[in-house]
Amino acid sequence: MGGVPTLKLYNTLTREKVDFKPIDPDNVRMYVCGPTVYDYAHIGNARPVIVFDILFRLLRHVFGEQKVTYVRNITDVDDKINARALRDYPGLPLNEAIRHVTEKTETQFLEDAKSLGCLDPDVQPRATDNIPQMIDIIDKLIAKGHAYKAGGEVLFDTKSMPDYGQLSKRNLDEQQAGARVAVEVHKKHPGDFVLWKLSADHEPGWESPWGRGRPGWHIECSAMSGRYLGEIFDIHGGGLDLIFPHHENEIAQSRCAHGTDVMANVWMHNGFLQVEGRKMSKSEGNFVTIYELLHTEKFGGRKWPGDVLRLAMLMTHYREPIDFSIKRLEEAEHLLSKWPVPGDVQGEVDPAIVAALSDDLNTVAAVQALHALAQKAAGDPALRGSFAASASLLGIVPQAVELDEAVVHEVDGRVRARLELLKAKDFAAADRIRDDLLAQGIQLKDGKDPATGERVTTWDVKR
Repeated sequence: MGGVPTLKLYNTLTREKVDFKPIDPDNVRMYVCGPTVYDYAHIGNARPVIVFDILFRLLRHVFGEQKVTYVRNITDVDDKINARALRDYPGLPLNEAIRHVTEKTETQFLEDAKSLGCLDPDVQPRATDNIPQMIDIIDKLIAKGHAYKAGGEVLFDTKSMPDYGQLSKRNLDEQQAGARVAVEVHKKHPGDFVLWKLSADHEPGWESPWGRGRPGWHIECSAMSGRYLGEIFDIHGGGLDLIFPHHENEIAQSRCAHGTDVMANVWMHNGFLQVEGRKMSKSEGNFVTIYELLHTEKFGGRKWPGDVLRLAMLMTHYREPIDFSIKRLEEAEHLLSKWPVPGDVQGEVDPAIVAALSDDLNTVAAVQALHALAQKAAGDPALRGSFAASASLLGIVPQAVELDEAVVHEVDGRVRARLELLKAKDFAAADRIRDDLLAQGIQLKDGKDPATGERVTTWDVKR
């Protein structure tokens, strides 16, 4: 790794922090569960998008940009999508209505991710483009005695897998105790889950050996990860809420179909998000989408820039719960206001930041190290390149704030007035102008004209 610290990651599967050793250092492979595109992504969805973008950037930094493959899927077949299509486009045939919903929502998700400073994954497969791969896995599971047909469905037989539940640490007896057996009498065991279900004539469906139908949720990710990353890959990520049942069932399907001991070597999960100390929900009135945060005044009576939202997320360790609040956004914005605009210069990433991220993505320590570097770079132009490279590794590029012409004209006028006061030696009045402007985020910088030796004043905007 050429002097780079050993990368340590917390593995949910083993409940311990481990040294990360890729299967193939020339092809490091990561899969992360992406959105189900039936509605705009909310700020809770933003957290895994940002967290695993940081990991993607770090892996590229450590192993090389061309040696990392990041796959994040798009779930575009789901009963929630069907319901939203019927609600929003009642006059259209269902399949056409579904296309309207998924295309609009996917486009907005990708725009949101870009606004949050996230790189595009290498592959973003849609579930509906991978139906043959899903059918192939289900075929294998049936042939190997891990799946069965019942009640118009193909189901995974959880009892057929002796170590089912190792990710969530749940055993089948615990699951059965709370299962609604009467509702699902066609199942052999209450914990069995759907791989394929038949579709009514008005529902989206694909031909299969078991009739025209559509896939269950879990099989989609098994098919897409296997197609683009192989039967065993390095890292699988997602939110804490996906451990059970989604990731547990992915593991079951993939391992039993392929006959492997693991599906992914390292499983990573980000913590939950609350809003102002409460669980986010529409009934609580605190449900906020990324789009609303960036483009409307719903949260705190104003719009929030994407880099502020990103930094606010990075100020909490990814495995810890995060309380998303106006105060936290204001803290992030204040911190950004103290950082220099890097410009086009480039340099080497600060080793302290790489070391922090290499310790299970310790973004809290990384942000602290970046802030210390920013303070040094403000007074030492030679450090601007290192600051620029370090900020880029965190996906943060401090921007100069743009002002309209009227404001620029007003500030220029006050700067000229201050210069006249300084010439008249009315320093108290000159200082009041400087302090008033600073309170508005306008920082003055005094210097001398190299040709005439006269005082000149320039200014820039702090966020």
